[in-house]
Amino acid sequence: MKAILFLLLSVQVFAEGSRPSISGIWLMGQSLCDGSESLPVVTASDSGWGNLAFARGVRTWLPNDHPSEPVLRASELFKLVPLLAQTNGGLGETVANGLADHWQAARVGNDKALISQATSRFLVACAGQGGRQIQELSIADLSTDARTPESRRHGGGYYRTSLDDARRAMTQAKAMGADFRISALYWMQGEGNGGPTGGIMPTRWDAELPPVQGLAWYRDQLIAYRKKWSADLCAITGQSAELPLFTYQTLGPAGEAQLMAADADKHIWLVGPHYAVPSAINSRTKPGRHGDPIHLSADGERWWGEQVGKVMHRVLDRGEDWQPLRPRSAKLAASRDSILIDFIVPRPPLVLDTAFLARQEIAVKGGFTSLAGFRIRDTTGQLLTLTAVEVSAPTQVRLRLAQPLPAGQTCRISYGHPYAQALGTIAAVRSGPEQTEELILMSSYAELLQPLLAEGAFFVTSISGQITRVPIRATCEHKGVTVLRYDPSELRNGVPFVAGQEIVAQRSFSYGNLRDSDPERSTHTFADATYGSRAGQSYPLWNWCVLFGDMIADE
Repeated sequence: MKAILFLLLSVQVFAEGSRPSISGIWLMGQSLCDGSESLPVVTASDSGWGNLAFARGVRTWLPNDHPSEPVLRASELFKLVPLLAQTNGGLGETVANGLADHWQAARVGNDKALISQATSRFLVACAGQGGRQIQELSIADLSTDARTPESRRHGGGYYRTSLDDARRAMTQAKAMGADFRISALYWMQGEGNGGPTGGIMPTRWDAELPPVQGLAWYRDQLIAYRKKWSADLCAITGQSAELPLFTYQTLGPAGEAQLMAADADKHIWLVGPHYAVPSAINSRTKPGRHGDPIHLSADGERWWGEQVGKVMHRVLDRGEDWQPLRPRSAKLAASRDSILIDFIVPRPPLVLDTAFLARQEIAVKGGFTSLAGFRIRDTTGQLLTLTAVEVSAPTQVRLRLAQPLPAGQTCRISYGHPYAQALGTIAAVRSGPEQTEELILMSSYAELLQPLLAEGAFFVTSISGQITRVPIRATCEHKGVTVLRYDPSELRNGVPFVAGQEIVAQRSFSYGNLRDSDPERSTHTFADATYGSRAGQSYPLWNWCVLFGDMIADE
């Protein structure tokens, strides 16, 4: 209670003059939304940008505090306090500070001294939980269905919690003599509905929907969710306009459906993909323990939050008709030996960046089957060999083929793959210091690995022999060759590497090297100096190309 009292006393007073206002940013989603394994937090104190949270924290749904009956939650936990990151067990940093702080900073010209004069504050609240499907987070509340495994029930009530949060905010604003309205909704879910064969799982007990049908199903579900959420929240706040919903592109099959929803609903905005931010394999969840690769590190959460705040400001304050970096059309050259792709680019020109993100490639004889994230398949599904990917104009990229595409054949283009550099063959496996093991390579890969090491830990995966994978957390050069060090307890399924195996370096997320040239400066900087080499640097707010599959090249 002393800590809560201190926070209450430290909330900045609104500037005198016009009637103060509190603008809600309401979050819903699964693990990336609730900050699963995003530890240790990097916003442990008041950032000074004047934004707010409830005293109970950004995460307003908690499994041990009336999850299904949120109206019974103690009122004193809804006093407004400075927005910062809190740790709840395995939950840490969320997107909240990056999002609200960047938006607020943009509104005052990045001058923190002007915050004391501002009459508006952002209040951020998230009512989701990791691992949830869309209908479990909706008013349907399927997490309470008897067919749901007991381990995945947890009392439900996510949607009801979000609505009750709005009522609590109205009460707090009234007590402060302020107006309250919800400015934006943010949706960070999709992985939970991904199916094992690339389709969509509508529930935990129904059959997987094939990709085309499944994507349409998820698109319609997300649109319906926004409309219902908007209507129910506005009924509480008294707002009449539709509430805008912003979302990210998940790495699972729902990612393309999110883009489809943004195209179909003028009140849904897709910010872009998050694959450039660091994974939770860099987190420290317990002594000697790290996070799951699908989650984000604390810096990753805050960095991605800034991307969202940037887009919310551009759309809602500047009236920009935002589009993520995405392909517009693809055309096969008359010579049939290259494909020209035209893109929608938020801030031209396009850049093929292999300095910040490691060059993505899968090398084969005569070229590459994947390069900078791009792959091309013929009508039989066979991968075609690429020789180069080039920026040919500020909004165009050319893919060059090793062989012309035969007359009468068409091809399809996809973007996104987790493999980075091939690292050749393991020369030897040996014991390292402090119960580690080391892979000795045949030559030096120091220059190629530099972008991966700057980011933090990366994976090495075997592509011959028995398949295994492990995070690499340290490397060194010895007698002209690269040595990769790892903890054998982190080996996938405990399967060891052996000499003679071919291996590749791999990022946690499918990615590509194509970005725009957005010059926007971040509000925060990399803060966790225990991994990578970016501590103290600004978060780059470039926009990276969305992941996509099966784009047909026209003739």
